[in-house]
Amino acid sequence: MESIDLLVLRTAHAWRQAGHPVLLATVARTWGSSPRPVGSMMALRNDGRVVGSVSGGCIEDDLVQRYTTAYGGPGLPQRAPEVIRYGVSADEAHRFGLPCGGTLELILEFNPAVEPLHQLLTQLDAGQLVHRQLALASGAVSLAITATPGQFAFDDQYMVNTLGPGYRMLLIGAGALAEYLATMALFNGFKVAVCDPRPEHMASWSVAGVEHLRGMPDDVVRACNADLRTCIIAVSHDPKLDDLALLEALHGPAFYIGAIGSRRNSQLRRERLIEHFGETEQSLQRLHGPIGIYIGSKTPAEIAVSVMAEVLAAKNAVALPGAVSVSKAKRERDHPVL
Repeated sequence: MESIDLLVLRTAHAWRQAGHPVLLATVARTWGSSPRPVGSMMALRNDGRVVGSVSGGCIEDDLVQRYTTAYGGPGLPQRAPEVIRYGVSADEAHRFGLPCGGTLELILEFNPAVEPLHQLLTQLDAGQLVHRQLALASGAVSLAITATPGQFAFDDQYMVNTLGPGYRMLLIGAGALAEYLATMALFNGFKVAVCDPRPEHMASWSVAGVEHLRGMPDDVVRACNADLRTCIIAVSHDPKLDDLALLEALHGPAFYIGAIGSRRNSQLRRERLIEHFGETEQSLQRLHGPIGIYIGSKTPAEIAVSVMAEVLAAKNAVALPGAVSVSKAKRERDHPVL
């Protein structure tokens, strides 16, 4: 499953190639609570068809009525980009389904040129990370390949959005937990790969759309060229597979590195990595284990939910409170303060 951003851009490009007028809307700023983060995009065709989202639905409906022919409106003219704001007053926030105090600002691009969209998609499909800059005064778009993910930026003159490559998840081990994790990662827009040199485990893999990587896990981790949009999770329960893969991962920039295991097994793993491989408590700070947030999960599906929640928190730079840590929650459960 593609990321929603890539789907929006690909659809906008296809519509423009077919000669349809298109509006590309991007969330530029938010104040208070808002349904979608800055950088979120939607494409709107002249006849009212929509892909992507900038809100919970009400703003999309307003854009359809205001700018398309779906309800007898004027359609999408060729003009310079505009900035439009929703939710300034309490009445307007209520009308557009925004939370109390929520306000968002959109940048509207009318009929974006086909060639820059084609060039952008070509670069994204090649795995490049791209800064897309829009000049508000003229609508001119410039593209720059970069090695560093950047925050969305808008200064009233230029909008800069860093796009692609999509987030990736590499799973070490092909059991039931890995299948549930892969399924959830796919519908969250991750590209997923699995590595397990044990043929009897790979033979039963049933999740479509996942790349199967051959070789020993540490070699696979080394070859995958992990970046800041990669997470690596060891779920094989076999230290011979997990430990060396984790070592390779810890020496790279992946945003999340974790391994399944009980509190005792996680501690033993840390001791092995320190004693036999020269790691330190400081170098192991990035290693999550036990992985997941504490929700009392028992089944592979429930454990996958807890792990995916922790991965998404790390992706979104959300610091989780200690109370949701599996280790801390279980310590407090086992040794309650009376």
